[in-house]
Amino acid sequence: MSTLLQVKGLRTEFATRGGTVKAVDDVSFEVRPGQIMGLVGESGSGKSMTGYSIMGLIDPPGKVVGGSVLFKGRELVGLAPEPLRQLRGNRIAMIFQDPMMTLNPVLRIDTQMIETVRAHRPVSKGDARDMARAALVRVGIAAPDERLLAYPHQFSGGMRQRVAIAIALLNAPDLIICDEPTTALDVTIQGQILYEMQKLCRESGTALIWITHDLSVVAGLADTVSVMYAGRIVESGTTEQVLGQPRHHYTHGLIASAPSRNVRGEPLRQIAGMTPSLLNLGPGCAFRARCGGATDICAVAPPLLAEGGRTLRCFNPLAPEAP
Repeated sequence: MSTLLQVKGLRTEFATRGGTVKAVDDVSFEVRPGQIMGLVGESGSGKSMTGYSIMGLIDPPGKVVGGSVLFKGRELVGLAPEPLRQLRGNRIAMIFQDPMMTLNPVLRIDTQMIETVRAHRPVSKGDARDMARAALVRVGIAAPDERLLAYPHQFSGGMRQRVAIAIALLNAPDLIICDEPTTALDVTIQGQILYEMQKLCRESGTALIWITHDLSVVAGLADTVSVMYAGRIVESGTTEQVLGQPRHHYTHGLIASAPSRNVRGEPLRQIAGMTPSLLNLGPGCAFRARCGGATDICAVAPPLLAEGGRTLRCFNPLAPEAP
């Protein structure tokens, strides 16, 4: 199967008074048509910045300083604003954690959705409205004709997020980057959205990059998982490999700290320490100060090694469990 998106050595930096923040540091991965990739890690690990970098949404003082982002063989890094605009919302869409990054507060929902369709397709206003109505039904919004005439402030936070998701689905893009889009939704609606996303991928070949810190969502949704820490991918592979038999100490710590894995009545397990500042991280493994398996060699930055269909950035990985 051909590769839809190929990210190679992506680097995004922010210039600050205190120095240079390496928000995304040598990130590489591939996504194929119809594939769902989970991008997981703690807050501040660089997950969202990776998504923004792919979309070309990094504003000064931030800048993509290196690497390549190939979408259907076309280089996106350095692409001129107009061709990039033609891709965004059409062939590549992004769903933000805050729906108001998608919605214009002074325009009615129907106006925004119809404009989204007609900006990329030569269809009539009536046809575009029908597509907008169908998209609202798909994400579980009742009375869609009435909702189309409403303004964003007339919706609850969860309802606004569903509208933002519907807008991303309008043009049936080849790739959707989802930045924790179901965080504000209740469990029932979250389940419905996840089902619709999986159905979309199966039926249309749309690929998803699902950015989240919720491992339970990734476990039931994603085909592959990439784990980020301090701007780098430290482990990746199939969902079964990474979540079933983690080799990196950070991945193991994330899984072990999930409340569902805790013995009733015992204190919750957690990863010791705090995520380091991305400002002048210095050499070596960024996780070594919090890692129970760290040795002197960890003072040198570990390379990303391919091993049995997965990648790993660790000198002292956990031994694979016996079958």
